[in-house]
Order: sequence, then C-alpha cells, then structure tokens
Amino acid sequence: MSEDAWREFKLLAPTPEHELLAETLGEFVRREVEPQAAQHDREERFNHALFLRAGELGLLGVTLPEEFGGAGMDATAAVQVCEALSTSDPGFGLSVLAHALLFAQNLSINGNEEQRKRILPKVANGEWVGGLCMTEPEVGTDVLSLATKARRDGDGYVIDGTKTFITNSGIDDQTPGDVFIVYASTAPQKISSFLVERGMPGFGLGQKWKDKLGMRASFTGELVFDGVRVPVANRLGDEGEGTLHMMRNLEIERLALSAMSVGIAQRCLEVMIAYANERKTFGALIRDHGQIQRYIAESFAEYRAARVFVYDTARRIRLDQAGQRVDADATKLFASQAAKRAADAAIQVLGGYGYMGEYVVERLWRDAKLIEIGGGTLEAHHRNLVKDLSRDPGLVRR
Repeated sequence: MSEDAWREFKLLAPTPEHELLAETLGEFVRREVEPQAAQHDREERFNHALFLRAGELGLLGVTLPEEFGGAGMDATAAVQVCEALSTSDPGFGLSVLAHALLFAQNLSINGNEEQRKRILPKVANGEWVGGLCMTEPEVGTDVLSLATKARRDGDGYVIDGTKTFITNSGIDDQTPGDVFIVYASTAPQKISSFLVERGMPGFGLGQKWKDKLGMRASFTGELVFDGVRVPVANRLGDEGEGTLHMMRNLEIERLALSAMSVGIAQRCLEVMIAYANERKTFGALIRDHGQIQRYIAESFAEYRAARVFVYDTARRIRLDQAGQRVDADATKLFASQAAKRAADAAIQVLGGYGYMGEYVVERLWRDAKLIEIGGGTLEAHHRNLVKDLSRDPGLVRR
C-alpha cells in the first residue's frame, strides 16, 4: 500500500456497494422522483406507487438484514438515501425515512425473530407501509409524559390514546398505514413498545393534517387507539424497554434528518448558481455582485461542512448500538439550520422568481423548516449537547 493510499478513502461512498447505491439513487431521483414532486406537493398527496417502486429498487430496506429482504448495509447507506431523495422531494423522502428507519430499522434491532420474519420482508419491499407513533396532542419532546396507556389484560394489552403528527399514518384519506411501532406507558415513567397493525379492532385513522407549511407529499395524521387489544407477541422486548428503543432509534433518525437537510441545501445551491450564471442586472451577471456572492459562498461553505459532518458521523454510527447522541444531535442542529439558510439565500438570489413554485426553492424552504422541529427541536439539541459535553468535556477533542 502506498503511503498516500489513505487519501483515496471515499467518505461519501466508501465501498463498491455504496457507489452502486449512489448510482441507483441518482437515476431514480432524476427519472421518477423529480417529475412528480411539485404535483404531489400541491395536492398534499402521498405517492404510494412511487413508494412501491422504491421498494422494488431496494431503497426501503438498505439497512435491514439480507435474510429479511434488506441489503444489509449501514448508516452511510441510510444517509445516501435520505440525502438523494431530498434533493428533489423531501416530503417523499420523509415518508421513506419514517418507514425504513423509524419503523423497519427500529423493529430490526428491537424486535424478536418471529416479529422480524413476519413483518420485515413486507416492509422491505413496500407491500406494507410502516411508521412510528410517539408524539401526542399534549406531548412532544417530553416523551416520559405520554398519555397513551397500555394496560395488561390476560394474555395481551389494551391500548388507549391518540397519537398525532404521525408520518405515514395513512396511505390515503380513508386508509391507515399497515403497521406501526407505538410507544405507550405501561407504568408511571415506564414506556413500552408495541406493534399495532391495521385491522385491529379499535385502531383507526383520525384526522389528516392538511395545509401543512411543508413536507406536503408525506401523509401526516392522527391515529386513534380505542381499546385496541394487542397480543403479548406484539410487544417489542420487555416492559419498560421502550425508552431505550426510542433513544437508540433517535440517533439514526436525527442523522437521517441531517442528511435530508444536506440534500435540500445541495439543490438550493444548484438552483441559485444556475440562476446567477444567467441573470443580468445593471449590465452584469448577478454572480458578479458582492451581495449575491455572499449568499452563494456562505451557503456552499455551510453545505460542505454539514455534508462532511453527516457522513463522518454515519461512518462511525453502529445501527445496533447507542452512544452517538452528541454527534447525532450536533449534525442535525447544524445541518437543519444550514439547509434553511441555503433555501432562504436561494430565494433572495432569485428574487421574485424564488417566491414562485416554478423554481422549487420556495418548496424546499418550506420543507426545511420541519427539520428544525421534527425528530428533536433545536432547543432539545441545545439541552442534550450541553448536558453531554458538561458531563464529558473530553468529547470536544475526540
């Protein structure tokens, strides 16, 4: 090995499998995702047919074990998928994230063999649409205060409560998603995880949230649990392990949302650079004006910093372990704000055209805002980072 061989390491696609995935994603986004993105945003409609196509291409199970229909890949692959889809349609990307990571990856790590064999193949190919139920009408970040209860009753549990802002809660206005991991309180300050499936009596789709600011191509709604009887076989792990499941899964969720932010920033940069290369004012291309140069240059610097941070964190994250909260929180804290600033800069560079849907950046600006809220608010990241860094200042030099 030559002494410069280490320079050849490809952070963004470290293996031939990652390179092939990048090629597949590029072609899929260009040919199939981009042409439908604006329409489904306008109609606030989940593209189920495109979702099934993503399943055919293996994009819904990149991190799942091969024996369950997945590709057996890693966090870097998850980042690649979320980044690529979000250069075109972050709303669709969010649906994929909720299905592939919040549900499927969660089940893969925290479920037992029977649960994995029965369910994962169906979600890996898109036959079933999955999601995660955590947020409630009165409970968001304060997850230990969940009002949804799971009461032990004989050989099962009875679940009562309401979950809201649930991605993939429905496939259309009448049809709930197929399967969900539901976090419910089984004792004071104790959370347990349950698999709830469409067709269980008492389980149904509540209101669909319409007129959202962004991510309109993802289905967001309420799910109602009215005396839903769930067998013990549908509990993930032991009673009270739900908090561990939640914290472990939040790390990969936050990393994936960071990747979505990187995709948004990338597309915004491409749009504003192309426009600045064509538009003239005062006898010169606008790329020659100092104000425009600042928008483009600062957006590019933040995008590059965020992208490297996200992929470096992905390189080190083990999907079956916890312990990367500092970097997971920090990537999302930085990348989400970088994406929103890049979208804002793009609108400013394009002026009135940036305010119109034709140039895509107004949609990306709307989509970017959610990532500062979902999966942990900016304020939650501030709290977590200060708590962890205060406990171990050595993390700064790690």
